[in-house]
Amino acid sequence: MPTMHFTLTTTATPEQFRAGLTDFGPGRARLFANSKDGYLEVHSRGPTDADVTEGSAGIWERLRYDWSDPTRITLTTIDSNTWGGRSGHTYTLTPQPDGATGVDVVVVREPKSFKGRVLGLLLQLGGKRVIVKAFANTLKAIEARAQAGPPDTA
Repeated sequence: MPTMHFTLTTTATPEQFRAGLTDFGPGRARLFANSKDGYLEVHSRGPTDADVTEGSAGIWERLRYDWSDPTRITLTTIDSNTWGGRSGHTYTLTPQPDGATGVDVVVVREPKSFKGRVLGLLLQLGGKRVIVKAFANTLKAIEARAQAGPPDTA
């Protein structure tokens, strides 16, 4: 079962990161390349949780998001055509003295199909590098969004 663990730093605050992670509106792919609008379905959303299906390129995952702890966001896989078992993501946010935020990431992938086994093998053979790069791009997009400020509603 592939498990990837890494830590990156962002200039976004924990609140800005959480806001980006939990924005399930159109254009989510601008922040998360593997979450295309055609796959996105919000089944339910509360003040600190959501049930969302998302994906791309023939891979989809239904996730239970929980951000009730301001320093920890968990995404638990509840259904997928690829992943099952204990699959999911955990983001632990640590404010830094300089105003930055450390984001500790743990991604667990337990394959449940042939496609999942193939992807799991690819992850073990070097996929972490791809995942880290994609997440770094997500952080850059969240930072740019935070710098731009709230959208103009006039």
